[in-house]
Parts: sequence; C-alpha cells; structure tokens
Amino acid sequence: MKLLLRIGISMGAVVLVARAAQPPPQPPPVAQKFLRLFELLRSADTSRQAGRYQHVSFQMSDAEINDYMIYALKTTPRPGLDSVNVKLYPNNYISTFTVIDFDAVERWKPGTIPSLLRPVLSGKKSVWVDYRFQADNGKATFSVEKAYYQNVRLPAFVVEKVIQIVAARQPEKYDTSKPLPIPFGLAKVWTTPDHTVMGQN
Repeated sequence: MKLLLRIGISMGAVVLVARAAQPPPQPPPVAQKFLRLFELLRSADTSRQAGRYQHVSFQMSDAEINDYMIYALKTTPRPGLDSVNVKLYPNNYISTFTVIDFDAVERWKPGTIPSLLRPVLSGKKSVWVDYRFQADNGKATFSVEKAYYQNVRLPAFVVEKVIQIVAARQPEKYDTSKPLPIPFGLAKVWTTPDHTVMGQN
C-alpha cells in the first residue's frame, strides 16, 4: 500500500486495472470436484422439477471433505466457525474436530454456555464432537453422541444448543431443531466402512 502511494495515483490506477484483468485463481482440484458435483446435482434437481429424472450418485472420502472444507471456509467464512475436520465411520457416525468461537456464541445468545463451563469454553476453542445422523427421503436429522473439550466431557444438550445458534447465524439460516432438507435434491446420504460418504438423488 505504501509503495502504491509513493508511485502515485496514476501508476496505482494502472496496477489496479492490471490486477482486475487477471482471471481469478482456479480452485484446487478437490474443490473443482465438489463444485462439479454441486452443479450436476442442481441440474438434476431442476430436471426432476420439470418431470425428467436424472440419476446422480457420489462417493467422497473424509480426506476429500476435509480438503474441501479448508477451501470453502477460506472463500466463504462462516460466522462462529474457524475450521472443521471430519472422520467418517460406518452406520452414519461422524467424528469432528471444530474450532468454534464461543465468545461469539455468547454474544448471539447470552447464557448459552453454562457458568461452570465458561472458564474453558471461551474464545476460539477446538472441540471434539461425535454425531450420528440419518438422511433419507430428502430430510436429515442428527444426535450428539459425545463431545469433549480436551479431557472435559461436554453435555450433549449444551453442544446441541451451540450448534443450533451457530447454524442459525449462517447465511442459509439452518434450524437444527427440525429435520433439515438435504440440499440439491439429494434423497439419501450414508457413510461406509472405508471412511467415505455416499449419496444419491
């Protein structure tokens, strides 16, 4: 910025125009894979609404999901979330390590974090939360199986409330107290023993 000021307004304008003319950086290959899938699912959903069924299925590993989440959170930051890392297990069981801004949660809804837990759940902290989900007939529900901050076990009802508050702050305004519509017209999603998630419309 100081260099641009020294060069002068005219040269600064040239630099800005040159930067604007450059194409945006290409998403990494894993992000391109997800974006192609999203586009395919959107197209199939549009066709379905017009009475033409187009079958789409997919399979993604937890490593691919984690790589995509890094990209997605950089390109579209999510209120209250800094990072998400998942491990997939059979029978729709997911283990997550998520960095949550607990101060933001308290600002959005004071009293969410019990006073007994405030000394540990303040600022940005990484929590381990295991879920089990069901995703069928276009709707998804989940339950918190267990949750920890370091070696402190967190009550499931507190974690579910934090999730509900953070989800409501997202642009999509998720309401996790109700079954969630699965996006892109997907009908079913499930996990497999080889650490992947599969889905179909």
